[in-house]
Amino acid sequence: MTAMVEVSGARKVYDGGFEALKGVDLEIRKGEILALLGPNGAGKTTLISVICGLAMPSGGTIRVGGHDVVADFREARSLIGLVPQEVSLEPFEKVINTVRFSRGLFGKRRDDALIEDLLRRLSLWDKRDEPIRALSGGMKRRVLIAKALSHEPAVLFLDEPTAGVDVELRRDMWEIVEDLRRRGTTIILTTHYIEEAEAIADRIGVINGGEILLVEETDSLMARMGHKTLRVELDSPVDTLPPGLEGRGLTLEEGGRVIVYEYDSAAERSGIARLMADMTQAGLVVRDIETRKDSLEDIFVGLVKKQETAA
Repeated sequence: MTAMVEVSGARKVYDGGFEALKGVDLEIRKGEILALLGPNGAGKTTLISVICGLAMPSGGTIRVGGHDVVADFREARSLIGLVPQEVSLEPFEKVINTVRFSRGLFGKRRDDALIEDLLRRLSLWDKRDEPIRALSGGMKRRVLIAKALSHEPAVLFLDEPTAGVDVELRRDMWEIVEDLRRRGTTIILTTHYIEEAEAIADRIGVINGGEILLVEETDSLMARMGHKTLRVELDSPVDTLPPGLEGRGLTLEEGGRVIVYEYDSAAERSGIARLMADMTQAGLVVRDIETRKDSLEDIFVGLVKKQETAA
């Protein structure tokens, strides 16, 4: 698949010597949704800034649609729409004028039909003549998206787009994102709502300490790294594991009332049948059984901890 964004060896060193990006390599495919996850200070916003031309990279090469973001800045930037974390809008300007002005900044001719379609898709058409200051926080975020899309970019960056918005509006936001993907827009988003990334992203990238830890298909990542946990609630608590159950990676929780067994969901044999038979032979009476599968958040936390331990 064609790469829309190509990042090779990207570095960013700020005054004072802080290295925010440490040789990042990343390819983002045309028409995909890539979710970029990482803790605060991981380098997510810095990476977006150097790709979008808001910050000058200290090294490496970055191309958008084949255009170098430094040597061919105007061509590269014209392909990019950016929805920043901060809501920074002119409070007394009308919604429709705000969006029209953003289109004009990119040298695009006035297109009232396109602007109307955009505002209708974002449920802003009825608010088109209202001043920005009269809008709710969620509506202001919609205006940011409209501004970012006004010049018809091929790539859209969403930096924490649902931060601080209510659940209903967050759901609407992701419907908008899915509609954009169907129209062929390449979308890169950062989010702290990991369940959203798991639900809508084609691929997941994890960044920490200015380094990309992995980039992988979401389904593949969950299948490869996802583990399941079997929780067996006993009828009566035990102080220690009976002979025959020791050395099998089992742990006791909740005062000895629950036995926990972790296993690889991709393995040919889980070992659960043998475990249950051995528990019965050991005289344990089972009250209830529950299985849980690792979420993307569990995987993400594990990757970050592994990197920090290695360092």
